[in-house]
Amino acid sequence: MTSRIVSLPTAGHPAAASAGVADLPGGHDASSRRRATSNALPAAPRHAEETGLPLLLLTELLLKVMHQHGLQTLHDLAVHLKLGPALVEELCATLRKDTLVEVRRRGELDGDVTYEMTQAGRARAGEALARNLYSGPAPVPIAAYAQRVREQSVARMGVTRAELHSALADVVMRPEVGDQLGAAMNSHRAILLYGPSGSGKTFLCQQMARLLSGQVAVPHAVEVAGEIVRIFDPLVHRPAEVASGPRLSLDNRHRADDRWVLCERPVVVTGGELTLEMLDLVFDPRAGYYQAPPHFKANNGLFLVDDLGRQIVTPRQLLNRWILPMEQRQDYLMLRNGSKFRIPFDTLLFFSTNLHPADVADEAFLRRIGYKIFVGEVGLDDYRRIMREVCTQCGVPYSDVAFERLVRHHHVRDERPLFACYPRDLISQVADYAAFTGREPELSDEMLDWAWNNYFASHGAAASGVSPRP
Repeated sequence: MTSRIVSLPTAGHPAAASAGVADLPGGHDASSRRRATSNALPAAPRHAEETGLPLLLLTELLLKVMHQHGLQTLHDLAVHLKLGPALVEELCATLRKDTLVEVRRRGELDGDVTYEMTQAGRARAGEALARNLYSGPAPVPIAAYAQRVREQSVARMGVTRAELHSALADVVMRPEVGDQLGAAMNSHRAILLYGPSGSGKTFLCQQMARLLSGQVAVPHAVEVAGEIVRIFDPLVHRPAEVASGPRLSLDNRHRADDRWVLCERPVVVTGGELTLEMLDLVFDPRAGYYQAPPHFKANNGLFLVDDLGRQIVTPRQLLNRWILPMEQRQDYLMLRNGSKFRIPFDTLLFFSTNLHPADVADEAFLRRIGYKIFVGEVGLDDYRRIMREVCTQCGVPYSDVAFERLVRHHHVRDERPLFACYPRDLISQVADYAAFTGREPELSDEMLDWAWNNYFASHGAAASGVSPRP
């Protein structure tokens, strides 16, 4: 199964009126962690040996691309492989020596060359495809990837109270929660948010991504001992907007390495579907290559394990999987031949649960979680603010009288806490019913009673089948 990927709310979005939020990453030297990031992509390799990849892997990849995608021109091959034309021409020269490809046409301009596979080349491509079907952009070596992750580490970022308040001015939260989260972000330790369902824990974690700053380089794929692992995922990695300019030239001296994509810092959310197997490499036997697990894709960003306790495996089994990565900031993955390799574990790790921490893990493991933050109900003034904002977003006129009645008549009577999710859920039901009946939405007693009874499955108008009077 795949990880859930969240689209983060922005200011003015209905979801942005809900919970509480905080801030992000941490190192320990305040002067060195000021929003540090490495915005430039690595320089493009000019020769095959500078790619860090075996020549055989490169030439077979080129043959597979020609065979699978029918590409023949030097320009098209360079664009697909994300390698410079001069380097691709060098690879083609090697294949020509082995009589695997031949020049079909050469134009008057430099680089205007069309190649064609020979019979022997097609046979070699078939053999390569039988081993694995990967025919995408050229990968980068795992060592180069690990070095890059360290250079753009999320731990180099820091946040101050002023920055947190500025970035999250539209997010309602208790001041003490904001202070806890701000300090937690700068610690770069795992964070556990716990509290009742509906208190806004998941929303809070997702909003943390708004404090992620800078851009990071993400490779399309990495090479490990001859095996290919795909990393770039368009559902996770959002390419950054960069100034356009000439990307392909026979002169590679000033080109960026297009095997990497400059992206916003990734955010990955997994929930009740998470299993231990999902945290290992996923090998596709039909394709013959691997897909990176979710925490691999989340490097240099944020990784949230939501609804801890709802997975098939027990919380203790799941958390035990994280002991080594949390302590050593690295993880070990295993290839199908049994060999293991090391990857950085550079991610802001969040856990969110409705359970009490003592019911999630033992004391020894809880010590490894730097911050345990309780998220409960909001104050009355904050609840009113959320109500106002949700009414504006849903097109429902706000009323102080209706708000006071909602609190006194429903929350106090039914002993319901003031959770941040309730205004959005209740007002959206009022708007839905008004649209269905062709009426103007309003916070009338009948409308709010109907929404409340419907939402909480209470005895009353909704339970008896009585609709609000027109």
